[in-house]
Amino acid sequence: MQTVTNNRRGRASLTDQFWRSRSAPLALVCGGIVIALVVTALFAAVLYQGRLDAMERARETSRNLALVAERDIERNLELYALSLQAVVDGVRDPEVMALPPRLRAQVLFDRATTARDLGAILVLDASGNIIIDSASEVARTGNFADRRYFTVQRDNPNAGLYISDPYESRLRDGSPSIAMTRRISRPDGSFAGIALITINLDYFHRLFAGLSLGPHGAISLIGKSGIMVMRQPYDERTPGRDISKASTFRRFRTAAEGSFSETASIDGVRRFYYFRNFPDLPLIIMVAEAEQDIYAGWRRRAITIGSLMAAFALGFVGLSFLLGAQLRRRMRAESELELLARTDGLTGLHNRRTLGEILEQEWRRARRTRSMFSLLFVDIDRFKAYNDTYGHQAGDDALAAVARCIRDNIRRPADSAARYGGEEFVVVLPDTAPGGASQIAEQIRAAISELAIEHAGSEYGRVTASIGAASWCPDQQGDVSSVIRAADEALYSAKASGRNRVGQFRASGTGGADLRQP
Repeated sequence: MQTVTNNRRGRASLTDQFWRSRSAPLALVCGGIVIALVVTALFAAVLYQGRLDAMERARETSRNLALVAERDIERNLELYALSLQAVVDGVRDPEVMALPPRLRAQVLFDRATTARDLGAILVLDASGNIIIDSASEVARTGNFADRRYFTVQRDNPNAGLYISDPYESRLRDGSPSIAMTRRISRPDGSFAGIALITINLDYFHRLFAGLSLGPHGAISLIGKSGIMVMRQPYDERTPGRDISKASTFRRFRTAAEGSFSETASIDGVRRFYYFRNFPDLPLIIMVAEAEQDIYAGWRRRAITIGSLMAAFALGFVGLSFLLGAQLRRRMRAESELELLARTDGLTGLHNRRTLGEILEQEWRRARRTRSMFSLLFVDIDRFKAYNDTYGHQAGDDALAAVARCIRDNIRRPADSAARYGGEEFVVVLPDTAPGGASQIAEQIRAAISELAIEHAGSEYGRVTASIGAASWCPDQQGDVSSVIRAADEALYSAKASGRNRVGQFRASGTGGADLRQP
């Protein structure tokens, strides 16, 4: 169906319907997308908070594990240090040293010597030779003057308690150990030797192995010089390794305790580190949980919730599109129904109902703006005879052709045309003076005649039309019905004067109409 809307208000109404038919579904779809995004953002915020919570739990767990390990190590090393001090004090006592070897051993060495992880308690002379051995009444043969734990005490009278780096024990077939030593001085302050306790690294290995750190977690005991004492997971090459140049170790020395995330230099795994410097020992405890372990549970929940959320969001958006499409089809159908209700199905022009609305609107506007208002009445000559001769289908074709001629000759947006009934048409010409209305009417009449549609029952041998034109000035009295009657009167005059003519209504005292003949 071909539809043309020329009336300004009519066109605006249809334009509004056009945009409403698109804006409402679009608003529905956009609203659905916005809701989906908002809900997704809320779930993302919940997931992000869950990630932060997982990290906070890891920080608290690491701190607790570090404290457990620190307190266990401090307690045991404190006991060993007390035993070592007792040995130093006993060696300085001439009466103790004068006792027989078995009694002297009972005085110098308490039950700490039976501890599972204690290697031996030794007393070395100024040359580094063993002179007293807790493992035997007769001291084993050995010289340890080359060991750093010996040279530190020999060269520094104020060294105090010294904890060595890991080394391989010569007395216990290379067993990895550390030593705690104290200097023994003569009354004049000169160096007389050292007392030392050796501690098996198995103690730290078992302690760390009993702490749960996840599949990729690590816990380390490090000397403040940067030498590794023990690390879990255990590697026999780790004890004694120097990590003083590693960025992680430099961070360990910046504060008494702290936490950070970084990639380990040992195995390349990114971990969350928590560290504590022992307050009274030259040691650092470090607990590192792998980020992949920290976020493992969170990641599973995130994947599950994220998948459900994505499915929900996509489903919601899809539903919005579906509802939008349904709404669009419904509004389009309503618009088409409204359009059908406002137009003539055969000619595509406005119907009589719409014509009444247009006339009222333009009449009020003309009165408000005091502008000229013109009206054309178009009637096909001898149309009943045409229908009787050529049939109703041909009659419908002729009506459609005449409607096209009318439509093609009213070019201004404000002008409009309607089918008044049967073979009659009305053309509304706002802001048009009588001369202009007469000119448009003549163009329409000529165009219809030039169609050259055969009409044997017409005196012209073709389909023609008579047109009545009327104009209303703001200073005239009356209403829109007066203009319709005037145009109808002008049409009657054109019919009476031979048809195929334009009749112009004269608003003078004499009445009648001016006729324009072809």
